[in-house]
Order: sequence, then structure tokens, then C-alpha cells
Amino acid sequence: METRRVTFAEGMRAAVITVSSSRSDGTRPDESGPALAEFARSIGAEVTAAEVVPDQQSKIEWALRHYADTGLCDLILTTGGTGFAPDDVTPEATRAVIEREAPGIPEALRAASREHTPNWMLSRGVAGIRGRCLIINFPGSPKAIGEAGESIGAAIPHAVSLLSDRVDQHDGR
Repeated sequence: METRRVTFAEGMRAAVITVSSSRSDGTRPDESGPALAEFARSIGAEVTAAEVVPDQQSKIEWALRHYADTGLCDLILTTGGTGFAPDDVTPEATRAVIEREAPGIPEALRAASREHTPNWMLSRGVAGIRGRCLIINFPGSPKAIGEAGESIGAAIPHAVSLLSDRVDQHDGR
């Protein structure tokens, strides 16, 4: 039987969700969503959806379930709502919809932020798996997206490939 090796990023589709009440109502422009979409493209993903939702747990959960369960994407990246403010509920919404956590991803994001901000440990972002979809919470700052994203960029396509059964065997990477 011949084993077919597939490029990790082949066909990876991503949804980008900005979590912000002031951006969802049009009060302020969304800068983080476009920065996160650019990050997604830089790791080989096709951005198939981008949405801005308010800081409301039920609306965040609905968006996460929608993109994960409809098969519209393999990867959901969120930005915003991961801090200490009372309406920062993205981690709670994410935990409510994921089936398995992926703790190394937010650990890497926080560790990468350490050299850039003294408040690195205040990020409460999580990551996990729902079905065959990987969900990752990024910070709400466009600058932090770039800085922290570098730390996980190489691993995401491989993780998505493993979830979608596009890799026939582990190659030790």
C-alpha cells in the first residue's frame, strides 16, 4: 500500500472571529481581525470567513459552533475578550464548545508575549478541538497577534492536518 504524504497546509480553511462589542456595533474599526487574517494567510490558510461578534458568551459560542460544526473551516482564530475585564468571556465561550483542550498553544502564546509586555500573564486565552476543528484564542492587540503568532505558526498547519487525517503518519516534527 502506497503512503501519500500531504503538505501540511494543503486546503487549510480558517475563520477569523473578532470579539468586541464596540467593533461589532461599528463604534470603532476592527484592526485585530484583519491582522489575524493576515497571520492565517501567512501560515497557508485560506480565510473563508471573518466576523465581528459582541462580548456576549452566547454569541461567541454560536459563532464557534457554527464554523466548527458546518465544516466551513478547519481552524477558528479569535481575537479579543481574553483579558480581565468583566465582559472578557472568550475563554469561557471557547471552553463551553471545545471537546478537548490544547494547552500548549496558549502557553506558547503567553510565553512569546513575555518579552514584549510586562502584562503577558494576564492573557486568559485557551485553545482546543471541536470535532476536526482547532480553535485558538489570540489577544486583542494587532501587535500582540504578530508577536505571539510567530511562536505557534509552524505548528498550526501540522495540528490541522492531524485533525483532518491528511497526514498518514507522524514524521517526528
